[in-house]
Amino acid sequence: MTDTPTSPGVGADASVRDAVSPGLIFFILALGGFAIGTAEFAAMSLVPMISADMHVTVPQAGHAIEAYAAGVCVGAPLIAMLGAKMSRKHLLIGMMVLYVLGNGLTALAPGYGWLLLCRFVSGLPHGAYFGTAGIVASSLVPINRRTQAVARVVLGLTIATIGGVPMANGLGMLMGWRWAFVLIAGLALCTMLLIMRFVPLDPPRPHASAMTEVRALRNRQVWLTLGIGIVGFGGIFCVYTYLASILQVVTHAPAYMTPVMLAVFGVGMTVGTMACAWAADRKMMPTIGGTLLVNAAALAGFPGSVHSVWGMMPIVFMIGCGGGLGTVIQSRLLSVAVDAQALAAAMNQSAFNMANAIGPALGGLAISAGLGWASVGWVGACLAMGGFVIWLVTLSDIRAAARRQAGG
Repeated sequence: MTDTPTSPGVGADASVRDAVSPGLIFFILALGGFAIGTAEFAAMSLVPMISADMHVTVPQAGHAIEAYAAGVCVGAPLIAMLGAKMSRKHLLIGMMVLYVLGNGLTALAPGYGWLLLCRFVSGLPHGAYFGTAGIVASSLVPINRRTQAVARVVLGLTIATIGGVPMANGLGMLMGWRWAFVLIAGLALCTMLLIMRFVPLDPPRPHASAMTEVRALRNRQVWLTLGIGIVGFGGIFCVYTYLASILQVVTHAPAYMTPVMLAVFGVGMTVGTMACAWAADRKMMPTIGGTLLVNAAALAGFPGSVHSVWGMMPIVFMIGCGGGLGTVIQSRLLSVAVDAQALAAAMNQSAFNMANAIGPALGGLAISAGLGWASVGWVGACLAMGGFVIWLVTLSDIRAAARRQAGG
């Protein structure tokens, strides 16, 4: 494989990286993504079980999702800045240690308040992990394959929605929701050990600093790109969070159909991630805009499908495909935030977890207002179209900058 670093400061030279197969490094980093994806998405599917066990309402149990998302939003930029000088390998190990502790403690949470605190702690390393892992992965390939390299790391998360989430959901049904988080802690522990053993040690970056990262975020395009993720991605989480409840309350589907439907979503997300990455390495901005429009259409079709399991399947698959937006947004941030790649990539995860908080919160408001469970589809479609509006502003800025450059 051609070794063309695309991100400054990754640090591992060619001789070190050649000692370990890049494919093995991709696998290990993706395993961490699998653990994180299982934790993030399984928690959504476990909301009804947590609600019953903690004696709180379903919307209240959904606050555990928001607590995790808040942890991501706080932890992603904080860890990226504090770890600016650290070796990427040591940073990845430290984040996996924190993930083991956070999810292990979630399994032991004695009450609702402790559950929210443990979910917050679990979310702290999420964003910085994907940001750091994405930078390492993109440094191993030529620039015209960078989005696909990032996608191979994110693929762990998407595969988690196919295998990890249904597995955790099934384990929760059989043994209780706490055992799902024991499983997640075990996956994180395996990832930590593999990183220690196989990922090459890159040198620290003594000249890097938190202020250098922060100053580079003055670029308006960084914030517009993050805005697309915050608003546009919220619709997916709006539906996904309440999917298990809708299957039970509205569709009256048998219990075994919940993990099946979650797997359908996961297959869509995996297909969308790889397809969007391939397209984005050719045409970045059209891929983002097209994905938002397709996702808005799928979300708008969701309310009409909720009374039939078979009618829901293709819609849920298409909503899952919209998850490919995450990889494309991260790749674009690596392009526009050249001097702050670590912080920008981490903030991408903060953006999507803000979407993870906003989507379920708005969906919960619609349900509580008496608009019905299916209304989450309309709320999600509005969010996707909101992301598209920000995309139009971003595109206008790019074209204006190109005209100024041509005129100058």
